[in-house]
Amino acid sequence: MKITYHSFEGRYSDNPRAVHEALVARGDDIEHVWLSTAAHAHGFPSGTTTVDIDGPGVVAALESADVVVSNTHLDLDWEKSPDAVYLQTWHGTPLKTIHHDVLFAPEGRLARLDRDVARWDHLLSPNAASTGPLRQAFRYTGPVSETGYPRNDVLSAPDRDERRAKVRAELGIPDGVTAVLYTPTWRDDDKFGDGPDFTLQLDLQRFVEQLGQDHVLMLRLHYMVSAALDTVDVPGVLDLSFHPDIADLYLAADVMVTDYSSTQFDFAVTGRPIVYFAYDLAHYRDDLRGFYFDFPGIAPGPVLSTSEEVIAALADLDAVTAEHAERYRSFRDTFCHREDGRATERVLELITGSLADGAEVTR
Repeated sequence: MKITYHSFEGRYSDNPRAVHEALVARGDDIEHVWLSTAAHAHGFPSGTTTVDIDGPGVVAALESADVVVSNTHLDLDWEKSPDAVYLQTWHGTPLKTIHHDVLFAPEGRLARLDRDVARWDHLLSPNAASTGPLRQAFRYTGPVSETGYPRNDVLSAPDRDERRAKVRAELGIPDGVTAVLYTPTWRDDDKFGDGPDFTLQLDLQRFVEQLGQDHVLMLRLHYMVSAALDTVDVPGVLDLSFHPDIADLYLAADVMVTDYSSTQFDFAVTGRPIVYFAYDLAHYRDDLRGFYFDFPGIAPGPVLSTSEEVIAALADLDAVTAEHAERYRSFRDTFCHREDGRATERVLELITGSLADGAEVTR
């Protein structure tokens, strides 16, 4: 069997990475090939077979695969073998609208991506709440399995505390320092020329001045804008937008600051507090993108509009946790009910067993 993997335009990451690692550990007789780019080559384990996603070999890597595993659209011109299976894992619980449900999209983009959707043989859903929106957005009528996300199994693994300590040590975060993971999403009205015109709204200088040496900010930009900023040179701020595995950052973090990013649903598996910096909520909800869920109504943490409010919340996380405890429990019941540490096991069952005959895994 040959499996070709794709994650976020050439990264070794996310659900495909978790599937790959599990199959390699199991020792199955499988040829593994990854689509990659030079910018993300550092994230691949030594000895991994890679093909440049922008190079001449990418079509052959896809068309010769028995199974293709991808976590987002493959916006490429290729023909899937009639006997091959394309497993689309996708990459998040959809809070913000996607694909055909967006308020606007560049001309021709959705029609082009629909050609990829037509190749899908199976779609993963992280939870029951996501299945309907995913089907609706992609106009997808094939099999969907609510497996949870393999990438999140490490957040419940028996060695999660050891991994947390290891990652923090590698990042230079001492014990006793509060690690704040900031994961702003991208905006559809960011201007694209040679690259996205992305402006970070959180006041990094105020963060450092007011929270001091007891806190460190781990900045993780959305993959669409990960290269949009110049070098971040602020003491106490780590730009980890090119870190290979965001799950490491979830483990290392003590609190998340985000906005409308799907990272919130993954981070909630840890049970640690979430603070929302939603400075453009009305514009994003009503004019720019739109939501599938009542965001202020379900948010398991304070929804704030200024850097000052965010910093104040970070300075008193005990109060944040206490005030939002019940809503946090409800959020986890709704969106994390399949994140039991066994998602990869369920997906391997699909790949090695029932995937070919179209069966869905719901256990």
